[in-house]
Amino acid sequence: MQTFVVSAALGAALALGGSHHLPFRAPAAVVSGRSHIPESPMTMHARGTFEVQIAPLPADAYADGATMGRMTIDKQFSGDLVGTGKGQMLTGMGGTKGSAAYVAMERVTGSLHGRSGSFILHHTGVMEQGVQTLRISVAPDSGTGDLTGIAGTLMITIEGKVHSYDFEYTLPSAP
Repeated sequence: MQTFVVSAALGAALALGGSHHLPFRAPAAVVSGRSHIPESPMTMHARGTFEVQIAPLPADAYADGATMGRMTIDKQFSGDLVGTGKGQMLTGMGGTKGSAAYVAMERVTGSLHGRSGSFILHHTGVMEQGVQTLRISVAPDSGTGDLTGIAGTLMITIEGKVHSYDFEYTLPSAP
């Protein structure tokens, strides 16, 4: 697994390294005084690899490029998810080595287990004194085409130079 090195490109490192996975769970409901889990689509897993390019955007009055930065994200997914990811990232770091945070929004367009469309991934990455957490989840109601209604979380793993994903998701039944 890759370890972080704090630098001006910390946001890129947070986007590429480590993983923290919080599984999607269907909410419980109470029906006639008894607990009931509503009928929901089956949870699926998509696995594969991706290539990513992250490029800094010019510094300005909102992101000085040192303590706050902005970057573009360009990804190419392969495996169960075939497509592209395009987005932007905001990074922030203080003076403590090994501590920083980033948020990003990324539109993924392509085919997921044969269903075509797009959806938006919301990234939240935090590294506190070298301890990292990362949560990447589908923005609610962002699915289009055959991916309308998609929900879930994506986990990233890096081994050597290979970036892998494990996407746990649900989709409504095919029409």
